[in-house]
Amino acid sequence: MRIAIVGAGGFRTPLIHGVLLDAQERLGISEVVLHDDDAERIRRILPVLDGLAAERGRQLPVRVETDLDVAVSGARFVLCAIRVGGLAGRVVDETVPLEHGVLGQETVGPGGIAFALRTLPAMRRIAVAVERHAPDGWLINFTNPAGLVTEALQETLGERAVGICDSPDHLCREVADALERPFDELAFDYAGLNHLGWLVSARQGGRDLLPGLLADDERVDRLPAAALFGAGRLRELGAVPNEYLFYYERPQQAIDGFRRAGATRAQLLAQGQGSFYDADPGDSQSAVRAWRRAVHARNSSYMAEARDGQPPDRPADDEDSPPTGGYEQAALAAMDALEGVRPQVLILDVANRGALPFLDASAVVEVPAMIDRSGVRPLVTGEPPPDARRLMATVKAVERLTIRASAEGSRSLAVEALALHPLVPSHAIAEQILAGYLERQPLLAALLA
Repeated sequence: MRIAIVGAGGFRTPLIHGVLLDAQERLGISEVVLHDDDAERIRRILPVLDGLAAERGRQLPVRVETDLDVAVSGARFVLCAIRVGGLAGRVVDETVPLEHGVLGQETVGPGGIAFALRTLPAMRRIAVAVERHAPDGWLINFTNPAGLVTEALQETLGERAVGICDSPDHLCREVADALERPFDELAFDYAGLNHLGWLVSARQGGRDLLPGLLADDERVDRLPAAALFGAGRLRELGAVPNEYLFYYERPQQAIDGFRRAGATRAQLLAQGQGSFYDADPGDSQSAVRAWRRAVHARNSSYMAEARDGQPPDRPADDEDSPPTGGYEQAALAAMDALEGVRPQVLILDVANRGALPFLDASAVVEVPAMIDRSGVRPLVTGEPPPDARRLMATVKAVERLTIRASAEGSRSLAVEALALHPLVPSHAIAEQILAGYLERQPLLAALLA
């Protein structure tokens, strides 16, 4: 089996490589092909992969391929995580809205729309390459905004494009911990879009344990979501929201957090990741240590703007320990299931097909799906609260306007997408935000004629 990683110069590639090393015999992996438009980033990542292989005492054939068509040719799985415009583009995505008093965040609001507009043309090219050169392959997408991007990919690949985000899995595990029940013994109903979802039940033996958890003062306070939203809000919802709902419910608090820090998350990441990529990797052991330190620093700043100076909800990793991931385990679980090794239910970004009846069949949603050798089947899940359904419908309309704006190269549709988003207060502000993006991002200006 050949596996291709597109965007392989990114920080997630060593995490992915680690699980592929462990699954090499089980899945029959014969080769991993790495592709990235930035040769220097690949050069910096390769010694890290060598070091991880040495630690495990395993070797997996790795080939770097600069031609996209050749890279994906014959691949059973294409794992894709690209960042068009790099972190410099993300800095612009996040800072321009803040100048107008609007939240700037990578996937939520104007920042997510701008990121998608830059990214979709490249992702469409990848989808076409997979369709032509890996006709039996699956594209597993990590690229943000994951749900929106996956919906655009499905126009070419259909269900062979699935999106993965690790935040629903983290949320389910947090609920299992608060319940003091083994994660593997629980079944979870989760309903939403990417970065806009709600855990609506946690069942064991057919009994929903979530109402009891929410009613228990001590246990509910163990949930990181209670610190973000308050236990009263969780009880009002009758559900546990994905942490990204914080940006919709408390945007001003997030803006204040960025201003207090004197930097957006993109600006903080640019400093840490820039140091990693600019340094000489040294030997493979040194490269692994440097990568781990950089990943730990990245993880420690996750959603810092929401914590109001408090330490991270997720425990910090020891500097020399393997970093906590998530995406790579979800991708491995999907590959195991599709190969028939372990069919299972996973929360994925997939076409709705009736799972959420208030959205149409082709809308990509984030819900539990049964995944096995025959493919991916979304499962009917519990409905989120009424206000959540209305918010999802609006954000889905924003996503589709963004996809159309990209496909047609339309500035007017891009403005409409920005203006419709719940975090943007007016059409006039939407026009000013887009003008700021076009002025500072020549690539986006070229894409939107």
